[in-house]
Amino acid sequence: MKHLVATLLAGLFFMMLPTASAQSAGSEPLRVGIAGLVHGHVEGFFQRSLHRPEIQIVGIAEADSQLASRYATQFSLDRALLFANLDDMLQKTHPQAVLAYTNTYDHRRVVEICARHGIPVMMEKPLAVSAEDAHAMADAARKAKIQVLVNYETSWYRSNHAAYDLVHEKAIGDIRKVVVHDGHQGPKEIGVQPEFLAWLNDPKLDGGGALYDFGCYGADLMTWLMDGQRPTSVTAVTQHIKPKFYPRVDDEATIILTYPKAQAILQASWNWPFDRKDMEVYGQTGYAMTVRHDDVRLRLKGEEEKQIAAKPVSAPNDDSLSFFRAVVLGGVAPDGLSSLETNVIVAEILDAARRSAASGKSIRLAGDGGAH
Repeated sequence: MKHLVATLLAGLFFMMLPTASAQSAGSEPLRVGIAGLVHGHVEGFFQRSLHRPEIQIVGIAEADSQLASRYATQFSLDRALLFANLDDMLQKTHPQAVLAYTNTYDHRRVVEICARHGIPVMMEKPLAVSAEDAHAMADAARKAKIQVLVNYETSWYRSNHAAYDLVHEKAIGDIRKVVVHDGHQGPKEIGVQPEFLAWLNDPKLDGGGALYDFGCYGADLMTWLMDGQRPTSVTAVTQHIKPKFYPRVDDEATIILTYPKAQAILQASWNWPFDRKDMEVYGQTGYAMTVRHDDVRLRLKGEEEKQIAAKPVSAPNDDSLSFFRAVVLGGVAPDGLSSLETNVIVAEILDAARRSAASGKSIRLAGDGGAH
């Protein structure tokens, strides 16, 4: 068992190694279009990736001209890149892929427009504001034969992949309970951009508050750990602890997922005293607790707990843009955390959680994704 754990944490069983098709993409830059600028994560994208040689931004579609101008000034963007309309941008610039930084409600519109043009999409989490929208996007993607990916910061954490491998190599036994903690002090408190805060506070555009903003992380991770299995029931409790700041959406949420032999507790909050994204995975014979991005606290039967550094995830699976480029140019088939299939289930879970919180009742999920 010790040898198995050492092997796992040496990274030999981390996510799939780059395939020949992924490597064959070579140094060709991926031509990307940007759909929307109202999601605050776009600022981080520009800061970290604007000048990455493996991508080339060919157009930016944003209806708010003042917002577009602000970003153009801030990052010295060529004004010729700016378009007010996504269709117009796609027709005139012909990107190979689109990165969506819209509000969550607009994800369906972006995917359906890109599907008409045969262009793959990667969006910021979560996939959709409803199960209905998620299934509509999946239908559009299937008919157009395009890839649709969802980017979560936690998809690229070494610690999460170490926990996944410990589970799947039976190092800690079958999963019995998973507890996931995600969130921060609140979007207003941490000073997100005004256009970002506006739609995070809108139940139509965001789907909910902390429930959607941070509940999606745990739903994504648990669905991945459970190999795409839907929970049998979803129960949620939400609160408005800070109605002065968030009058229209929840700022505190707990979601309980049940499976035939396991349970998950997803704790999503805009009330943590500090930001956190970590999880505890309890098996029959041991546990693995992730510590931020890179470490795991591990305890096996008959042993004391120890904290171990997880080894790097193999490229291109260690970075959202590298992975997206490998999918579009290298033919890598997305699965797991970023995949459309996983994230349709995430959307079903969040939709059921919202209805559970409103009704005070547990929602049972049917095998085909329906709920009652």
